[in-house]
Amino acid sequence: QVQLVESGGGLVQRGGSLRLSCLASRSIVRITGMGWYRQAPGKERELVAFITRGGNTNYADSVKGRFTISRENAKNTVYLQMENLKHEDTAVYYCNVPTAAVDYWGQGTKVTVSS
Repeated sequence: QVQLVESGGGLVQRGGSLRLSCLASRSIVRITGMGWYRQAPGKERELVAFITRGGNTNYADSVKGRFTISRENAKNTVYLQMENLKHEDTAVYYCNVPTAAVDYWGQGTKVTVSS
């Protein structure tokens, strides 16, 4: 079991940057993979980025080249660095740890990009 707490969201102008953090309640060294999802108003939750225990990453096409996911095992934290933000990036961003039994989610952090 793991609790996840996201932080770092806020209001930013178009073209700006933000770094989101996801702090896990226990060591993430053995966690197979962790992801960032987002849900915009009126839309379904979608995968933004994912990082495996080995450091392999994958991204949604809409954020490739702008977002970077990384993990810092010593701090039990996964980050999402977001650059050149667009209005369509406005959403609540959630941290996720998938397991065979259940998916763990944080409470989300809201990102608003002003146009």
